[in-house]
Amino acid sequence: MFEARFQSFDAPAAPALGTERLRLLRAELARRGLDGFIVPRADAHQNEYVPPCDERLAFLTGFTGSAGVAVVLADAAAIVVDGRYTLQAAQQVDTASYEVVPLAQTTAERWIETHLPAGGHLGYDPWLITVDGLEKLRRAVASAQGTLVAVDSNPVDAIWADRPAAPVGAVTLRDPALAGETSADKLARIRAALAAQKLDATILSDPHAVAWSFNIRGADVSFTPLPLAWAIVPREGRPSLFIDGRKLSNAVRDALGAEAEIFEPALFERGIELIAAGGATLRLDQATAPAQLAARIEAAGGKVSSGPSPVALMQAAKNPAELAGMRAAHKRDGAALARFLCWFDSEAPKGTLTEIDAVAALETFRRDTGALKDVSFPSISGAGPNGAIVHYRVTEATNRRIGTDELFLIDSGAQYEDGTTDVTRTLIVGTPSDEMRDRFTRVLKGHAAIARAVFPAGSSGAQLDSFARQFLWAAGLDFDHGTGHGVGAYLSVHEGPARISKVGTVALVPGMVLSNEPGYYKTGGYGIRLENLEIVTEAPAPAGAERALLGFETLTLAPFDRRVIEPALLTAEERAWLDAYHARVFAEIGPLVDAPTRAWLYAATAPLGA
Repeated sequence: MFEARFQSFDAPAAPALGTERLRLLRAELARRGLDGFIVPRADAHQNEYVPPCDERLAFLTGFTGSAGVAVVLADAAAIVVDGRYTLQAAQQVDTASYEVVPLAQTTAERWIETHLPAGGHLGYDPWLITVDGLEKLRRAVASAQGTLVAVDSNPVDAIWADRPAAPVGAVTLRDPALAGETSADKLARIRAALAAQKLDATILSDPHAVAWSFNIRGADVSFTPLPLAWAIVPREGRPSLFIDGRKLSNAVRDALGAEAEIFEPALFERGIELIAAGGATLRLDQATAPAQLAARIEAAGGKVSSGPSPVALMQAAKNPAELAGMRAAHKRDGAALARFLCWFDSEAPKGTLTEIDAVAALETFRRDTGALKDVSFPSISGAGPNGAIVHYRVTEATNRRIGTDELFLIDSGAQYEDGTTDVTRTLIVGTPSDEMRDRFTRVLKGHAAIARAVFPAGSSGAQLDSFARQFLWAAGLDFDHGTGHGVGAYLSVHEGPARISKVGTVALVPGMVLSNEPGYYKTGGYGIRLENLEIVTEAPAPAGAERALLGFETLTLAPFDRRVIEPALLTAEERAWLDAYHARVFAEIGPLVDAPTRAWLYAATAPLGA
């Protein structure tokens, strides 16, 4: 019997509850003399996955997506979500109480400009708004002729009677063989970057940066092995690490104490004041640092340097040990995927499988490796029209039987100590329509274009993004998400700062791991997404080349469903790429699986014309 242990299928929020909670929040705002309040889906670190105690947006509105913001005024309320969550928000939120606003149409700031009454006081929690976000908010409120007010305590917490406690997951030390670099060496590199930029210190507000810098992992949030913590790294002297001592065993405390002074989080703001005093310049990560920190630095007489964390690029460019771990994790994961795909091909045609059945089976096959630590995000398991919901999360209420002659999209990933995986396959049960084959093949061509790309060093993801879209564009089609995101090494499955998207301006460098996941979504019909992870590598330079070139090495090892491919739409080069990829999948994964799975895999990876 298959079982999902790392993810659940309950529906934790209900629209009806959101209506009453909205009423309670408005009463609390009135008590505080506020005309409105902004509620981002965020914790103080801007994590993608936040602890239950920070799920304020879900508590208030019912929306459970990983990104969004609500604005509550006395007589109007809106929730703004991006293209991944437009359909989901409309299903989870009471639309009689909240206007669901697609981000593509307007931002939260523009909504505030047009809805905040002149003279209105809009509150915000300075721990949940970044420095950049606060500046945008200030401009919007000023445009509405209102006043922006920082609150001392979050009014949502005041109406949340059973709010969970903060997490105290145990911290573990990263195996040096997997880290590939000591924390002392990493801290030395950070100090060198501070010196080069003439900075006195940097504040690590992103727990991923803390985890990477000190070679630790934690258990404070789901799906990502994060210890929620802060750190201050000065250009000279010992770093300070601010973390709940209940998370540290004696051995971990001793190891960390060799590199840093350890304090409780309650002393973090005092630590900032001490280092800022006398006019020191401190770098705040513009992507994750809360506005509260900037205010504290300036109040102490220091100077704020807002920009990218010096850790971000170091962390993104994996070293040889990390890449070796990622390759090993993907081979292990590929074997689990092959077992799942073989099982699915046998069971789905019987007509009894549901979306939850598929999630439980795939997680079980991964657990059978004996190395699974967690899933890297809740699996997206969408049959037929549910596949068209880009970030669909199956629940007991939405669970759909996987039907015949329809597409099934499964997007999933795993956390192993040696690496993080993320893979999407779209499968047919029965016979695909001509339209399905056309769309699937156009998505595959875009995927292949990224995988085969060769580009000058210094190129950004924005310069590659259209490679994946060109074949859809030619048919008047597109998809409303980025083509790829960064992936951590036993860290976040969504890691910055590089990405392949229209707004991906960070230059790609060797060692980065990025997803390659173009898609197509027909609302009410089906969804298609094909995703592998890729390592940025140095590419051979042809004769006469005037610039260094980069390319990709594919990490993911899983066959594409050949039954949904229209061969006539592929060029000879694309067919050769696909056949070579499938041959590699069989060569590397075949020896790792049982005989029945190997026989299935042999057929699934046969040359396209065979």
